[in-house]
Amino acid sequence: MTTLHVPTYNQTRERQRSASGCTDTDADVHLRVICYDETVRKLDHYYGIVKRQLLQNQSISLGIFPSTSQDHRVGDVRTSIYCAASIWSLFQAYRRIDDDRGKAYELGQSCVKCMRGILTCWMRQCEHVESFKKGQNPKFALHAKFHLLTGEEVISSEEYGHLQIDIVSLYLLFLVQMITSGLQIIYTMDEVTFVQNLVYYVERAYRTPDFGMWERGSKYNNGTPELHASSIGLAKAALEAINGCNLFGEKGASWSVIFVDIDAHNRNRSIFETLLPRESSSKNVDVSLLCAISFPAFATHDQMLYSKTRNQIVSLLEGKHGFKRFHRDGYGTVLEDNKRRYYHIAETKVFEKIECEWPLFFLFMIIEGMFKGNEEQVEQYKNKLKPLVKRDKWGDPVVPKYYYVHRDQVNLERSEPGSQGRQPSSEGNPRNLFLWGQSVWIIASLLMDGLLHINELDIIRRHLPSYNRPRKGGRYSAFQGTASDLVVQVVLIAESMRLQAMMATYGIQTQTPHEVEPVQIWPPRELVKVYQNLGVSEKLGLQGRPTRPIGALGTSKIYRVCGQTVLCYPLVFEVSDFYLSHDMALLIDDIKSELHFVGKYWRLSGRPTVCVLIREEHMRDIHFRELLDLLAQLKTGYCDGLKVRTGRLQNLISSSCIEHLDFMSALDIDLDIKPFEQLQHASIGYQSLTDVPRAITYSEDSMSFKDMELQPTHEVINVLRSVSTLHGQTQLLGILLRREGPDFQIDGHPVAVRLERLLKEVSVCHFWGAMRLAAALLKKTYPSVMHMTAILVQGCQLTVGYGKDEVLLDRPVQPGGIHDLFYNASLQTHNVVQAVLQQEVVLYCGKLIATHTHLFNGILNIRVGWVIKAMTYYLHDVCHSKETVEGLAPSEVRRLLVKVLSLDEWAQQEKLTPQQIRVIDGCLGRTPKRFYEKVFNILRKTPLGVRLCDQLLPQHPTISEMSSGELNFALTVQSLLNHIQHPEYRQIVVELFSVVATILERNPELKFLHVLNLDQIFKDAFKMFLKDHGREWTDDASTFYNASHVVVSSYLARAVVNFMLTGDMRSEIEEGLTCKVS
Repeated sequence: MTTLHVPTYNQTRERQRSASGCTDTDADVHLRVICYDETVRKLDHYYGIVKRQLLQNQSISLGIFPSTSQDHRVGDVRTSIYCAASIWSLFQAYRRIDDDRGKAYELGQSCVKCMRGILTCWMRQCEHVESFKKGQNPKFALHAKFHLLTGEEVISSEEYGHLQIDIVSLYLLFLVQMITSGLQIIYTMDEVTFVQNLVYYVERAYRTPDFGMWERGSKYNNGTPELHASSIGLAKAALEAINGCNLFGEKGASWSVIFVDIDAHNRNRSIFETLLPRESSSKNVDVSLLCAISFPAFATHDQMLYSKTRNQIVSLLEGKHGFKRFHRDGYGTVLEDNKRRYYHIAETKVFEKIECEWPLFFLFMIIEGMFKGNEEQVEQYKNKLKPLVKRDKWGDPVVPKYYYVHRDQVNLERSEPGSQGRQPSSEGNPRNLFLWGQSVWIIASLLMDGLLHINELDIIRRHLPSYNRPRKGGRYSAFQGTASDLVVQVVLIAESMRLQAMMATYGIQTQTPHEVEPVQIWPPRELVKVYQNLGVSEKLGLQGRPTRPIGALGTSKIYRVCGQTVLCYPLVFEVSDFYLSHDMALLIDDIKSELHFVGKYWRLSGRPTVCVLIREEHMRDIHFRELLDLLAQLKTGYCDGLKVRTGRLQNLISSSCIEHLDFMSALDIDLDIKPFEQLQHASIGYQSLTDVPRAITYSEDSMSFKDMELQPTHEVINVLRSVSTLHGQTQLLGILLRREGPDFQIDGHPVAVRLERLLKEVSVCHFWGAMRLAAALLKKTYPSVMHMTAILVQGCQLTVGYGKDEVLLDRPVQPGGIHDLFYNASLQTHNVVQAVLQQEVVLYCGKLIATHTHLFNGILNIRVGWVIKAMTYYLHDVCHSKETVEGLAPSEVRRLLVKVLSLDEWAQQEKLTPQQIRVIDGCLGRTPKRFYEKVFNILRKTPLGVRLCDQLLPQHPTISEMSSGELNFALTVQSLLNHIQHPEYRQIVVELFSVVATILERNPELKFLHVLNLDQIFKDAFKMFLKDHGREWTDDASTFYNASHVVVSSYLARAVVNFMLTGDMRSEIEEGLTCKVS
């Protein structure tokens, strides 16, 4: 055979680079390898490796793979997906040559068998999927391990962390890649229905704490799941990939298409990018993020976020033998006790600096280098990997699972990290292959040898930003990135012709529901009814889409349903029985927020179309002129900098994003849809606002009827009959409701019915104090938990209630839990109105944290009761107003909340005193930058811990289990500060921590020998302050609280030094070293 020139790596890369910008046909021409025979020889070489290392270990019945070749019992889903991807990669490479002698078909079918085997195992757990959709309970998670031959469950959820959202997402991602390449994996509609339910399974990844890629949850390995950025990133990528995908391939029908909730995708995207570069609350950095930001997910194309995360992984986790998984990872180390499932408290400290290193991630870095076209990176990691790879008897490369520090070298490695050699693990040797590592090695090698192009490995072009990917044609929405000059289309719908006529007199052109026909205007709840039929299967026991509301992005599409064209108005226009819908000023703010939200986060092809619904009740409101001003602003084409376009709906449809809900056509069901109806009137009626009857502005003298709680029932009823004030009637009905129950009859009407009637009456006249009281007595709840979830997934905790009965939320709650959360005993006894007022404040915080994140800088725990205290303090002590927070309109409450949250922006301008600033910041629980890092450094120098309010923050296990930058440490410090009942004192303690930290930084030799008593130091500082000002001792520290930051810090510093000089420091200091405090 004639010897021909074999292309070098650089030549191969040059061809690949040029091909990446070409069409698939051009790429095929460019990528033809110069030496056909050499290519076939190389492919056959890899075929032999795949046969010997992978296919040899494939289950004969299900096609799934074990994690190691010596395991003949347990199939591992993650390993199986990567093995399938590896086999598929070689299948793609073989398709380049004409005569593959049947090898491509064999490889393709082996891949199909594996993917179908995983699907078969999961489909046996349909009841798990249905239960998980409703509550995300870990015990209903799809299993990650099955019996290799039978597909039966091999380990229960109580014994193992099966909840790994990233595995299901990874499966969906490669399923789309493989189907797009032409493989037929999904055969029946039952399977299509199940995959649609897998989409529902991962849609809520942003609010589902799971066990992550490493199957252990938090780094403490104590059985606690947590939100993992890597899982959320994989879910985001999977949702983007599978949206609009036809699972039957090119030959598929309209009913085999998968639909994704764009709002769920957006929440996953938002939370993923918020968490980066952090992996979770306990893990600041984790190598699993590499799989999320690079191959296979490519979940972010924000270059700054990508670089920050990647650089952090490389700088903190890379070693000579691979990457550490995360800091203080005990897996595989000689000090880990394999007989125990969980670690003891603070045990992770012993694994510090001896964590195992995984060569597998050198391979991921090589693949990343190939996608980035970074030849230097590829060569760098190829050279690093070379000495780590072993060889079997056929000369095939074998990738060890990890390298560990030998027991004899543990202490030396700790004292000088990276100085000691490491031993390869028993998994990943020629007799016991680590199949995940082998499969990724094959993919990387095919790329490096020029046998596989990046576009063949990533058919759907996930490695490109969404706006650079090939545009999808067809009937279904597709993620195409954001246009730099996106225009939000706005359709103005008037409820009646007379409202339309009146709006026209002000130059506002609207349409009525009749005028937009045949297009129908639907409430969003009707669209929920339609989507409930997507993914339904009685045979499998699956009930379709859970009854979740359609968000702002979902209602910005135009839908075609069973031959009808439909536009939904957003949720903000829904009239609920919660009182917020009666505040027009709040609605105006919400409309602006809705438009800006849609403009900022729209990622689909076609323009968003927002329906603005104008009701007749709106024009009776005192704020209606403000609504007219907003509509006039929209007419100019801009809304606070956002490009908008108003017009007739018929003219806007052609440029809109249109979603065809074709699955409805295949269903034989009669939907009870109630479109938005136009109000009919005998005449056109009002010609201008002066003709419109105004809603009365009601006010009355407030009077408390609290003393009536001690009177007998008949006395309360007699007083009720004689009281004419609405607030008084509400209070008295509340007493009867609590005492006699909702069905107690008064003049032939139950108490609850009387209260409902009264609630409507006070709603009409906007008497907010009585409205909130009536709503609280009737135990009304806001109908959504999305705002609460928005707070929690941003890394904040949420606390509702008051005092010792505060309820701390550190993970999302289900809608059913809202009632019990706010209508608990502590809130009822404290002030019944707080039950609805706290819901209101949580709602506003949830919306603000998503759009104005900076307002919450330094706040880790939003204590709602204390936030309301800050608002009350500002209202009474700063503004000297006699109004109460519960008596304000909801829009005024929101503005008041924004005011106190933005304290830093206006405090100096409005000349607030230092005490006023400390009170508001203390109520909010705000801390300065690097505060928790400073507290951590203090704890390092305080062997016996820190005492505050009779609570001890011990040095161990606190710093032995946690690290300084860890979110969990910050939350631990927050819980200590939360024991302080006076907000201004809380802020003084925060300042005291900073002073102590500064002294220790400037005097690193110092160390506290006894407990650091912060209360005592404060008292000493206050005594010195009083003495210097010639005053006697008093318990009232107001003068000290009102001193400037500089003055307070100087007295605190003197008190700290005195505290040390009384014997609370190291002996060498006493021997003559000076202490620097200035």
